[in-house]
Amino acid sequence: MSEEIPRFTTIKQWAEDDRPREKVMTKGFSALSDAELLAILISTGTREESAVDLAKRILALTNNNLVELGKLKFKDLQKIKGIGEAKAITIATAMELGRRRNLAEAKSDHIFIKSSAQAFAYFHPILADSPIEEFWVAYLNRSNRLIEVKRISEGGVSGTVADPKVIFKHAVDLLASNILLCHNHPSGSLTPSEEDKRLTKRLVDSGKLIDVHVMDHIIIADKNYYSFADNSAI
Repeated sequence: MSEEIPRFTTIKQWAEDDRPREKVMTKGFSALSDAELLAILISTGTREESAVDLAKRILALTNNNLVELGKLKFKDLQKIKGIGEAKAITIATAMELGRRRNLAEAKSDHIFIKSSAQAFAYFHPILADSPIEEFWVAYLNRSNRLIEVKRISEGGVSGTVADPKVIFKHAVDLLASNILLCHNHPSGSLTPSEEDKRLTKRLVDSGKLIDVHVMDHIIIADKNYYSFADNSAI
């Protein structure tokens, strides 16, 4: 009688070319799937599944969407069978490093923002996977070259407060001629709320008093955006 093939094998039992860490060394990161990269982070699996199988299950819970994975908090990750505190912290730390890298790249010198599409391209990497609403302002000179970007406030999943005094104090301090407003909707809705509309009008009117032009206000939701300027709402 032939020997029964075991249902579960550990990564150590795999061929070396198939093991994620060895694969990185010989073929580079581009050769690995998202699950294999995640498996390197979590390091070990459980008695029932390998680290790669566990990683595949984690990704399946987020519809294989890394943005959705980045929104999970420690407690959310720890609810997954096989993910304890250490693994949860490791995954969340990797996601946070990715966010910080995006922000560092976004702060590079000689960036010009002259359209809603450029504003979206700039802010999307910063806000795409934030689980809470955040309000940011890009401060620009007269030629629309970026001087600085600031997060003004952050709140819950359904709203945040942006103080006009804080926004325009920064504008005056930086000698900005133009500002561009941006916030995200974690709900995925692109429709501006009544509060969004009121705040935008208030900021536009306030800016006129001190000669600071509010170019646009964009709302980011998942991979899309709404522009007040493009919709003649500013």
